[in-house]
Amino acid sequence: MIEEIICIVCPRGCHLKVDPENDYEVTGNACPRGIPYGKAELKNPTRVLTSTVIIAGDDLTRCPVKTDQAIPKAKMHEAMQLINQVKLNSPVKVGDVIIENIVGSDANLVVCRDIG
Repeated sequence: MIEEIICIVCPRGCHLKVDPENDYEVTGNACPRGIPYGKAELKNPTRVLTSTVIIAGDDLTRCPVKTDQAIPKAKMHEAMQLINQVKLNSPVKVGDVIIENIVGSDANLVVCRDIG
């Protein structure tokens, strides 16, 4: 059965058709970047995870964080369980690594704002 998805690689938002029964053949893409996106989205979808964590020692009570690269979508819940346990102390700097190789991926959870 052909799956229809919207490509998010560029602003065009192409309506891709991906055929898992035919080696994940992708059609409907206006540029070549839609092909790997369409295949990956059906085989192993990934996302960059953004959230906040508790921080103490400053007027702010939450610190924005994100993964420095995409992680498997299936691991989002597990990653959020880890993130919800994090408590930082000010000061922190953009890019500080909070959790290395989160959920067994190559991605690190990093700070997105200087605080303190």
